[in-house]
Amino acid sequence: MPAAPAERVLVIVPTFNEAENVERIVERLQASVPEVHALVVDDASPDGTGELAEKLAAGDPRVHVLHRSAKAGLGPAYVAGFSWALEHGYDVVVEMDADGSHAPEQLPRLLAALEGADLVLGSRYVPGGRVEDWPVHRLALSRMGNRYTRRLLRLPLTDATGGYRAARADLIDRLPFDDVASEGYCFQVDWAWRAVRAGARVTEVPITFTERTSGRRPSTASRRPTSHRTRSPLRHPGWTRASRRSTPRSRSSAWPARAGSRRRTSKAWSSRRRSGATSGSSAPRR
Repeated sequence: MPAAPAERVLVIVPTFNEAENVERIVERLQASVPEVHALVVDDASPDGTGELAEKLAAGDPRVHVLHRSAKAGLGPAYVAGFSWALEHGYDVVVEMDADGSHAPEQLPRLLAALEGADLVLGSRYVPGGRVEDWPVHRLALSRMGNRYTRRLLRLPLTDATGGYRAARADLIDRLPFDDVASEGYCFQVDWAWRAVRAGARVTEVPITFTERTSGRRPSTASRRPTSHRTRSPLRHPGWTRASRRSTPRSRSSAWPARAGSRRRTSKAWSSRRRSGATSGSSAPRR
């Protein structure tokens, strides 16, 4: 069974020039898990993605839009989405690409795994996972990158660079995202590493990753860290040394329950990280 019906689930879909894909991915999401909500986080797409998302939101109370003033990268877009989700009372937050590479039809598998976890990673490299339509060299680079990450950071994960994941809002609220400036795959590694270090219960489920079939793939430059403030553990030797000393090896360690509302504790970092959002953000309609 997926996450309990009482839990409110928000799927964050970052977009930049995804006018060809955003409507299709929202339709597939609603057909697969009708009760979830979608938040399109658009970085001022010149192709009209944000305007198209607004039309979808106007006709469906499950669809919301967060407009950002400029293209700032995948990591900051997700952090802005996390903040929005916490402020609006969601219990579960999902990351999903807009281009169809993350199949909405597989989302029930991730939500079901959350019953015994705090963070669920959709993995291409556990038994049952696979990648379709990638050239051999790209697949080899991805596998080598994950092996390097696993050994360097002692992460008990096969696919820390993957971007299809579901997390409990309590975990997101607990982690210090305020100093995260890494982008692309480095952002995904960064926050998986933070979750493991925090003692979160992290698990992986197999997914099928499919290369986009329409629209342009974001440039490599947009996926790399671009700020000197980047705190990625892959770029800071001090963090790497700390990971060797204290990263837990167990996948199932838990933390004690926190008292009080997580919404209040999130305000410090959320107000800063949402500074790139414009007033066109839609509020959830229940």
